[in-house]
This record gives sequence, C-alpha cells and structure tokens, in this order.
Amino acid sequence: MAKVRSQFVCQSCGAAYPQWLGQCTQCKQWNTLVEEVRDRVEEKRGTPASVKGRNPRPIAIDEIPAQDGPRLPLSDSELSRVLGGGLVPGSIILIGGEPGIGKSTLLLQTALRNPDLRTLYVSGEESEHQVKMRAERLEGTSRHSKEGCYVLTETNTQNIFKHIESLKPGLVVIDSVQTLHTATLDASPGSVGQVRECTAELMRFAKATDVPMVLIGHITKDGFIAGPKVLEHMVDVVLQFEGDRDHAYRLLRPLKNRFGSTNELGIYEMQGTGLAAVEDPSQVLLGDRRERPSGVAVSATLEGQRPLLIEVQALVSSAVYGTPQRSATGFDLRRMNMLLAVLEKRCGFRLGQKDVFLNLAGGFRVEEPAIDLAVVCAVLSSNADIAIPMDTAFCGEVGLTGEIRPVTRTDQRIAEAQKLGFARIFVPKGTKGIGPAKGIELVQVGQVNEVLSHLFG
Repeated sequence: MAKVRSQFVCQSCGAAYPQWLGQCTQCKQWNTLVEEVRDRVEEKRGTPASVKGRNPRPIAIDEIPAQDGPRLPLSDSELSRVLGGGLVPGSIILIGGEPGIGKSTLLLQTALRNPDLRTLYVSGEESEHQVKMRAERLEGTSRHSKEGCYVLTETNTQNIFKHIESLKPGLVVIDSVQTLHTATLDASPGSVGQVRECTAELMRFAKATDVPMVLIGHITKDGFIAGPKVLEHMVDVVLQFEGDRDHAYRLLRPLKNRFGSTNELGIYEMQGTGLAAVEDPSQVLLGDRRERPSGVAVSATLEGQRPLLIEVQALVSSAVYGTPQRSATGFDLRRMNMLLAVLEKRCGFRLGQKDVFLNLAGGFRVEEPAIDLAVVCAVLSSNADIAIPMDTAFCGEVGLTGEIRPVTRTDQRIAEAQKLGFARIFVPKGTKGIGPAKGIELVQVGQVNEVLSHLFG
C-alpha cells in the first residue's frame, strides 16, 4: 500500500512545511499551519477526457502558428473594455470583492444578456431557485436570453468537467472558487490546498478546450483575495470590484491583465434591476451645478484611460475641543496633511488650529496627485467662505515648495472639461502637448499663490 504523506500548509500564504510550527516563517503569521494529507496526488490527479491524448513537445518559436483569434464580444461595454475588448478563449478570470458588492449579479446578468454565448453558471453557494429569483429581477433579460444560460449546483471539479464536456458551453462561471473541492486532496473546501489544486485543474481544462472561465473569489477581512497568493499568479486576469455599499456606484478595476491594459476602469450603478453601466460618469458625479457653495472645487482626474471630473468638497471650521480634527473620505489623509502644511508654510495660511474635513463626491477614491490643486482650492475656499466660480476646473500636482507640477495627458482632461461646459481650467505652467483650446480658457499657473490671486484676488 502506498504510504500516506502529509504536510502542513499555511492558510495565509500557502507555504508548506514537513512538520507543524507555531509561526509561519514566510508570512510571520501565528497558528496558520493546517495539516493536509497528500496520498500520491500526482498519480490520483484527475484528467478531463478533453485534455487526455495531448502530447506536448518542444516547438521552435518560429514554428508556432500565429493565433489572433477574435475575442468573444460582450453586451456589457464596461466589462468588455476592462477586459481589453472582450473574452479571450481559454482565459481564466478571477473577480474579487466584498460580500454583497454585486459580483454574482454582474456575472449572472452577463450570462443572461449574451444569448449568443451559451453559459454554464456553476453555483456552489446558492440553489437553482435562488439563482432563478435573482435572474427574474434583472432587467433586460428576455426568455430567449434565459434559454442560453444553464445553472449547475455542484462543487466537485470532476463532476463539473463532465457537465462541461456534455454541454459544451462558450463561457463557464464558477461561484465561487472557495467552495470547490477535488478528490485528489483530503483537505476541506476553502483551504489553501483545495483552492490551489482546483484552480490548477480549471486552468488546465480551460487551456486545453479554449473555454473561458470566470471565477468569483472571496476576500479576507484585510481586503485581499482569500486563498494562497499563487492563486492570482495562476489566473490570466484579476479584477477587483470596489465601492461603498452606502453609495450606488461600483468600480471594476483590473489588477492584472495578460491580454490588455491594467489602467482601465469600469463604472456601474447599482439599481433594483441589476448593475447599469455608467457611460458618462462625469455628468453623473457633478450632479446639479446650478448653485455651488464655498468649499467646493472640480478636479479633472484620470481613472485608467478615462478622464473624469470629480467634485471635491472641503469644510474648514474652528476647532471646538482644542485638538484639530483631520478627516478625509476618498483621499489619502497623509497627503491632505502634507497639503495643509504647504499652505501654512509657503502661503501663510494658519490652519493648524482648525478642523479640516475633505470628501470626494460619489464615494470614489482617487490616488492620482493631479487632484492636489483642487483639494487646495476647496480648502481655501471654505476657509475664506468664498465660492469658486461654477465654470472653473483644476488639475495639477502640488509640491512641497508650493509649485504646481505638470501631470500626464492634460489634453484629455481639458477636452472632458470643455465637453461638460466649463469655461476655464487651471493647468500647470510648462505643460507640454497642449495648444490653444477653443471654447475654454487655459490658465497656466506655476505656484499656489498664483491660483489664489486669480480666484480670491
């Protein structure tokens, strides 16, 4: 009889040890090693019938035929753009996000709204009736589109492969990868070994059959995708579904993409009938601009390749309890403190004994430094209680010496502001690649004091 072998695997990072240790030497986490029994895994590993018979051999790179096959088009323009233009046959896509953010809703409506693409929706967490109830409330799904979507409640990978081979779908959705288990391991579903081995089997099957697969992944309390870090290395595309559940907007960011750019961004609005793609987010984020109080400035920022105009709101008031408060929503608090220090040191504004609150409208989080100039102007507008003109936008990075540094792709920001009817935009002095713009005034400034003299005299 073959000898039963076991190893201890860290549930945090996936490192393996021959014996139990109190602390993982790789990630320094305590009490994360769990024993996993491996009984000749390489010999027991199941191989799908469609993968058998392939005999790979070394091939010269010049002999490999070019395969520029067309991508599978999707009706969802946001998802298609984030993926780089559609689904690549044989690709593995991993999408993660907080519970209730809309991962299952996004993929189910994608399956329902592409009737020409036969989809197998594998649910390991919900029953067929629960999936049916969600499908009924999604808007834009006809009976014809529902006929192209098949639901399977199964968690065993070998059984899933059998159903895929008999159904021959064009897309497979796994909800979720942490619920799958394979007979090659004796560990429980959701463990590091099971997640790694199940993903490896799905990857081999997808590459051999050219069937694209989308995996839904859970996240930990720290916001990372649950399972070993190698999981993100195994897949082709990693998407992060972000957003505050208190707001209606959801952001789909690619963290890894072997077939496209990671600088794209998909924006959705959560509605009662599903997720609706936001085609013009700037118009939605600015809202009603008929009246603007003090402390509000509009910044021309970039999310991937898409220019956006975001409203920056600031509130400056005297500290009531002696210790000034600093709070920022959607913006880095440490960078806000740095900008306040620049205003106090370089411009002479005494903000050390005042409360400063900053908020980006719409629940968005922006890390681009081009929003610095709008943050500075919003803070000073609230401090002086003078409203900034409604037809004015800003873009520029503020340095420690008070200078305004150029930012990338300024011409796209100017075009977006002009499209939305802004009459003036402040840009850094010395910005290359911009010429005289029609319909909008370009104000080039090099120091923060120059901006203040234009706005407040």
